[in-house]
Amino acid sequence: MMEEREGTVSIIYRDPWFLAVHKPAGMLVHRSPLDTLETRFALQEARNLAGCRLYLLHRLDRPTSGILLFAADKEGARKGAELFRNDGVDKVYLAVARGWVPEEGIIDHPLADDLGGLRKPDGSGGKIREARTGFRRLACAELPFAVSDHPTTRYSLAEIRPQSGRRRQIRRHFKHIFHPIVGDTTYGEGRHNRFFRERFGCARLMLAAVKLSFRHPFTGERAEIFCPPEESFLSVAGALGWEEAALRNPESGLR
Repeated sequence: MMEEREGTVSIIYRDPWFLAVHKPAGMLVHRSPLDTLETRFALQEARNLAGCRLYLLHRLDRPTSGILLFAADKEGARKGAELFRNDGVDKVYLAVARGWVPEEGIIDHPLADDLGGLRKPDGSGGKIREARTGFRRLACAELPFAVSDHPTTRYSLAEIRPQSGRRRQIRRHFKHIFHPIVGDTTYGEGRHNRFFRERFGCARLMLAAVKLSFRHPFTGERAEIFCPPEESFLSVAGALGWEEAALRNPESGLR
């Protein structure tokens, strides 16, 4: 199943009001001036699979893989947008980070609005906003390779729960605590990205959205949508001895 999903959008959850798909790493969510030559988009592929119009409720960075949630009609779009706007959705990510991250913690560090390299007409940057990210370390490894100035190199598998929704929040926060995510060409470290390409054949960002949970606005029941990372992520996790941890369905509702 995971091999079939690699590189393609696949439906992982559907009810009368919402539909969730797995977006592969490297795919844009929708058309963007960032890449005017791109022809494949998660939104369009999800609509083709569903056979109907869909309303996007949130976004993932292009290099991030994982769960995208859509609404099937305007009322679902309205209520779904309220859920995300009012922090009513618990989001869980997995990431491979440089170094051994602390066993658990919260990164409470305000972030400026990410304007995609642009500036406002008056020359100013984005507004500074509160941003919080919870995390815990699931596994760690020390490899006998001198990637930087040390004779060995360390990496961690982290479970991450953003408590706000700033653009590129997880990637920026993990850079802030000096544990950048492997494969991040914007906020990461080139030596470690290169090591993963050469050692594991991995050129992707090692960040995956694996779970969404929320109280369903139409049924009142707790909806839990889980999808393990795609094979390009799991193959690296397996090489580091972390496959079991990477496949585990995380508990819901922990903030």
